[in-house]
Amino acid sequence: MTDPRTARLRAAWRFLVTPSLGRSVLALLTVALVVLTAAQISTVVMSRRAAEFHQIVDHSEEIRLRARDVLNLLIDAETGQRGYILTGRADHLAVHHQAVEEIPQALDVLTALTRDEPAQAQRVADLRRFTTDRLEVLRQGVAHYEAGRPGVAVEIVRTGRGAELMEAMRLQIAAIDAAEARHLIEGRRETEAAARNTVRANFAAAVGILLLGGASLFLIRRYVVDMQRSREIVARMNEGLEAKVRERTAALTTANEEIQRFAYIVSHDLRAPLVNVMGYTAELEGAGAVVDRQLAAIEAAAPQLVDAEAVTVVREEMPEAIGFIRASTAKMDRLIKAILNLSRQGRRHLVVESLDVTAMVRQIADSVAHQVNAADGRIDVAELPEIESDRIALEQVFGNLIDNAVKYLDPARPGRIAVTGEDLPDGRVAFAVSDNGRGVSPSDHERIFELFRRAGRQDRQGEGLGLAFVRNNVRRLGGTISIESELGKGSTFHLELPKRLIIEEGDSP
Repeated sequence: MTDPRTARLRAAWRFLVTPSLGRSVLALLTVALVVLTAAQISTVVMSRRAAEFHQIVDHSEEIRLRARDVLNLLIDAETGQRGYILTGRADHLAVHHQAVEEIPQALDVLTALTRDEPAQAQRVADLRRFTTDRLEVLRQGVAHYEAGRPGVAVEIVRTGRGAELMEAMRLQIAAIDAAEARHLIEGRRETEAAARNTVRANFAAAVGILLLGGASLFLIRRYVVDMQRSREIVARMNEGLEAKVRERTAALTTANEEIQRFAYIVSHDLRAPLVNVMGYTAELEGAGAVVDRQLAAIEAAAPQLVDAEAVTVVREEMPEAIGFIRASTAKMDRLIKAILNLSRQGRRHLVVESLDVTAMVRQIADSVAHQVNAADGRIDVAELPEIESDRIALEQVFGNLIDNAVKYLDPARPGRIAVTGEDLPDGRVAFAVSDNGRGVSPSDHERIFELFRRAGRQDRQGEGLGLAFVRNNVRRLGGTISIESELGKGSTFHLELPKRLIIEEGDSP
């Protein structure tokens, strides 16, 4: 038994290697799917690039913002220190101290943001060093002023060391800002390039899909056109074929009718000389009786005049010859009657009616029950499907088959005959007539359905016409008949008939 998966794989392989519209459309759809997948991948890549660029933008803006925060805090610290030294007001000193406290935290945040970028990390480290130096200068100025040495504090401011450190810090912050600006420009360029590539890929995919769609439509249109042409050709061929079928059917019907008329005429005409032969045979028999009486009278009156050879001819050879003539003419008479019956059956119109096949077959079985009982047998008739067909023809079919089964039962064992039936899924019915009789040799399975042909031992009366009648009737009923048999084991005749016989108008019944 073939594995279903193996069968499916073989079917798929045959589909792939066999040129067809389905395979072409499948190939185009596969290419279209690949193009769409590529476009989707490009879109996904572009989306990821855009997300990465947004992260870079946010990161760079955060670095630039924190760098400016450090610078602003330094400016606040410096401004507060100078205001305190120049005015001595405590509010200026508070601004200074607040800025000094916030600067380390701002530097830590900036250090964390630039940890993964060595160049920026180095710039932040330099910025931290400059900031430390600048805060120290500011602390010294405040300390001298608080110690009552304002002149020294002012002198520290005037030295310009603080300005130098502030300028160095501004340069570092500018370098940090410039580096982040370059990162933004590079990221923007990469994102724009990715976007352009994505647009190109999507455009190419759209063009490819349009081309593939056009190719598919072209193939389908060509297939439809070819199908239409094929249908037109088939329709024209069917018209011609139907005409030829009608013509040949009419010719066959005419020939069949002529054969039936010929058979009827021939068999009818043969009966005339056969009747004459039978009549003259009777006259010969009567003449023989007269001669025999005359011979007996001569034997009584003058025995010496009687020739022994004449006695043998009159009393032995003539009756034997007349007996042979009678047997031959009787057989010929039966054959002629059979041909006449066959001819009449071919001319009879079929009448369709609903039939209770079970009741019909059981009635036939009852009619031969005495013969079956004599053979110590029985006939079993199952529930059979009802059909719409010709009653007379079907009765003849089952009657012949059951008679045939009874005739050839094996006397060596009790006879068993069974008739069964079932509905088939195609609107037909199947019947079977089985027996355990002599059986038929496989070489004779077809021969037994031929006219005047018999098989096996010829120890039963018959002319070889019963099964020929059966096949003829079964064919007229739109069915088939076959035999399954083995010598010494019995036979089964299988019938298949339509559930409802349809007789088309104009058919020769």
